[in-house]
Amino acid sequence: MGRTGGSDGPRMKVAIHQPQYLPWLGHFAKLAASDCWIVLDTVQYEKHGWQNRNRIKTPRGAQWLTVPVHARLGTSILDVAIDAAQPWARKHCQALRANYGRAPYFLRYFPDLQEVLLRPWRSFTELGIEVTRLLASALGVSRPTLRASELAGTRTDPTARLVDLCGSVGAGTYLAGGDSVAYLDLAQFERGGVAVWRQQYTHPGYTQQHGPFVPFLSVVDLLFNHGDASLNVLQGGDQWVPVASAGARTGAERDGS
Repeated sequence: MGRTGGSDGPRMKVAIHQPQYLPWLGHFAKLAASDCWIVLDTVQYEKHGWQNRNRIKTPRGAQWLTVPVHARLGTSILDVAIDAAQPWARKHCQALRANYGRAPYFLRYFPDLQEVLLRPWRSFTELGIEVTRLLASALGVSRPTLRASELAGTRTDPTARLVDLCGSVGAGTYLAGGDSVAYLDLAQFERGGVAVWRQQYTHPGYTQQHGPFVPFLSVVDLLFNHGDASLNVLQGGDQWVPVASAGARTGAERDGS
């Protein structure tokens, strides 16, 4: 096991992920492992998921920060609108200031984050992209970012859609989340000449504010507490395992069926 790069050689690695608000450490570990990041804004919005919310740490434990949105069942992520009538951004900034104001690196990162959050956002996708770009930059990571909705047409089958997106940017390796591999048709990637690597992420421990360690928080918790060391901390738990080789044949294909 290990990080991508060895057996892949020069093959471009692409990560494809739905937009998220204040994502967690594993999200940025995947971004850092990629050569290109595609925002999957063409699939249905998931209510009560991790797309429009994440958690921070308080003296009372983890607290959700949620962006209120207008989204009916079946709404595509790119069509999800933020409920601008609610003062969510101001409340989120107040919560961050109240719970991290004394953190060692709060004053380094908070002003830029506050400026982004307080902009008059309407599109949730655009907010998610900009927040992710800002936090990735704070970590020292910069990757080309594309939106699936702006790329060439793709098939509707979930796996075929991913294969098409990989092909649209000339990627030879797809970086998959750990749980998502179980839902992929690996034979389609193989026929498309795309290798699949699965993320195995072990959440690292680090010093936090407010008592015992709480995992699976927004990456802002790590940044406010560890600054320049944050990327090394979050990558410390990141491992990638090949699960499908580009161009390999399935058992049925080898048997001629």
